[in-house]
Amino acid sequence: MAIGDSITEGMEDDSGPGGQYRGFADRLAEHLGQVTADFRYANLGVRGRRMKHIFGEQLDRTLEWKPDLVTVLAGGNDVLRPGTRLDDIAEEFEQGIRRLCDAGIRTVIISGHDTGWIPVLRYYRGRIAVFSMHMRAIAERTGTEIVDMWALNALTDPRAWSDDRLHLNGTGHQIVAARIADLLGFPMGPRESWTDPWTTPPRQLPAILRRRENRRWARQHLVPWLRRRAMGRSSGDGLLPKRPELDYLNDEETRARIARAIAEGRSPLVPVEDAAEQPTSSPSGVKGPEPLR
Repeated sequence: MAIGDSITEGMEDDSGPGGQYRGFADRLAEHLGQVTADFRYANLGVRGRRMKHIFGEQLDRTLEWKPDLVTVLAGGNDVLRPGTRLDDIAEEFEQGIRRLCDAGIRTVIISGHDTGWIPVLRYYRGRIAVFSMHMRAIAERTGTEIVDMWALNALTDPRAWSDDRLHLNGTGHQIVAARIADLLGFPMGPRESWTDPWTTPPRQLPAILRRRENRRWARQHLVPWLRRRAMGRSSGDGLLPKRPELDYLNDEETRARIARAIAEGRSPLVPVEDAAEQPTSSPSGVKGPEPLR
């Protein structure tokens, strides 16, 4: 299961069927679904959701179904509210993570990304960094695995982001999915797929074109976002999760084909040897010790 806000929902990765949002969680599920014939998946992420929603109804639904694995990406919409006390939402975050750990659910936390390269959002950089450190401390205290998006250098490249600069594009979502898959021991390919996915440096625009692009971005994306915040509205008001039920990812024919392949030793994915016991060497992903009950 995947719980969270717009990034978990998959905005702005419109590579799904009919242009639907896909995102890192769907990509990861599609990948893991190749090694488990009866793989089931739910995505409860909805844009605009805050901590009280994610560790409210989304957490309750997760605890009800008790999946083997859950990814948690929460806090971004709270951090961007200047009046929010970071210590308070960190405490709420830890309580939610402990409830998942106490239920015996393998949990992967996904922490915040560096916004230092984004106009306006760079002013929130300090708050995002502080909350990300809270999440790393929570992962340490609870023995939870964590993927640190701040440590993913590929995500400081504009080519990983959509035009609104708030959401990952398809490439960015693929980077995050590949990093989580690597942490779980089922890599999607070589490490370069998430550490260095491009063969050329990003294109540098002249200063005059950058200013023009920043004005366009502010007009089309920043102003509407600020207007919604001022009115206490969210882009996710009235929306429901896209995969609200923990159901089979693949149809019956595909499940049978995967089961035959696994039985014959022809599984397309092979777990990294002893991956569950070996810590990752990258600072962007940390395997924790056994949680303290």
